[in-house]
Amino acid sequence: MRFHWVFVLAITACKVKDPPPIREPYSDVFERDSLGPDWYASGDGYTAADGALSARGAHNHPLWLRRKLPRDVVIEFDCWSNETRGDLKVEVFGDGHSYDADGGAYMATGYEVIFGGWFNSKSMIARLDEHGQGNPERRDKKVVPRQKYHWKIIRRGRALTWFVDDMTTPFLALEDPRPLEGAGHEYFAINNWETDTWFDNLKITPL
Repeated sequence: MRFHWVFVLAITACKVKDPPPIREPYSDVFERDSLGPDWYASGDGYTAADGALSARGAHNHPLWLRRKLPRDVVIEFDCWSNETRGDLKVEVFGDGHSYDADGGAYMATGYEVIFGGWFNSKSMIARLDEHGQGNPERRDKKVVPRQKYHWKIIRRGRALTWFVDDMTTPFLALEDPRPLEGAGHEYFAINNWETDTWFDNLKITPL
């Protein structure tokens, strides 16, 4: 019996407990020299430096925010790429731990929001599969190297709406008849393949 309780206590001690879910406005300005306890890096490529979050060479190993998102929410942040390849990317309503295990086509667990992907040739809101068919996309806008962009992503009901700088006209939007919600679809992540990208001034507000 004593062995049993020692075993249980050891297992409990090893389990990492998530911070509380986001129920009030949350922010992170990355003014530190480490990622911090609210973040889970599923691989290399992420550092806090110069008052911002650097994402480079992560090869679709997202940096997951460990605080669960509200069902309906506004997510805002600033981001930029230092390369002509662009490729600014986040994932919303994912499972909080998944990543590309084999270096192939990444299958997300949430919605991927991508500006200037595929060598700065297109932007997209992808439901689970960025290589799938039928995802809303556009090809008329390119990421300008070192230009800072302000993103706002809103999920309300079945609609996921994405704004870039212009907060009155959506950059892209997705109406999902089967919204990704509940267990397995509760987390936000910064993602990256290879490009030198940066993120700052994250703000998450429940609706």
